[in-house]
Amino acid sequence: MTLLRATWLLFGRSLRHILRSPDTIITVVLMPIAFLLLFVYVFGGAIQTGSDIKYVNYLLPGILLIAVASGISYTAYRLFMDVQKGMFTRLHSMPLPRSAGLWGHVLTSLVSNAISLAVIIAVALLMGFRSSAGVLNWLAVAGILLLFTLALTWLAVIPGLTAKSIDGASAFSYPLIFLPFLSSAFVPTATMPLVVRKFAEYQPVTSIVDALRALVQCQPVGHGIWIALAWCVGIAAVAYFFAMRAYRRVV
Repeated sequence: MTLLRATWLLFGRSLRHILRSPDTIITVVLMPIAFLLLFVYVFGGAIQTGSDIKYVNYLLPGILLIAVASGISYTAYRLFMDVQKGMFTRLHSMPLPRSAGLWGHVLTSLVSNAISLAVIIAVALLMGFRSSAGVLNWLAVAGILLLFTLALTWLAVIPGLTAKSIDGASAFSYPLIFLPFLSSAFVPTATMPLVVRKFAEYQPVTSIVDALRALVQCQPVGHGIWIALAWCVGIAAVAYFFAMRAYRRVV
């Protein structure tokens, strides 16, 4: 069986688990939506962004990244359960390409997170989010979010394969969820203390958030988009390398 066909079959298997448990997607979108409501309607009036952009428009890119960071914890959980149940060992006894099982989980993560992001954007529209961006800008936004999801998904594969407990497999996502708070996602970095500002300015989330915000608001992106893409591709490449090493060692 070819890698493409085997991956498609195992993607269908993993996707059926999500369709039978829609609470996984509901759980993923609840926290980002709660943050969106809290910061727009409670803190938004007191936060100065230094621009005339509505705060819901300013905030949305960071909320989308938080949703992805939250969603990939389920990828690690599903991988952990497959390892514990000997699913990969059973797959390797069949005439299937060795990496098909991993790619099935990765594609499932991309689809489930895309659904979560669509729900959050729909809620933001109800809250007053508006964009003058054209089709090309939104395609660029989708591409960056896809790359970011792919990068974090391969990062989630590592604890999913190597963790000793369910808590260990999913808890790794907590620092990733917290990282947007130390970026330009909620407030401009210029308002932060010196040490925090330097960290915020040079960590990947700030570059990605700034690129997404500029694209959505139809503002000049400049070289910032290339920095954002470089972070996404770099994280994905490093995570893929270590994920495949862990996969070979575990199975």
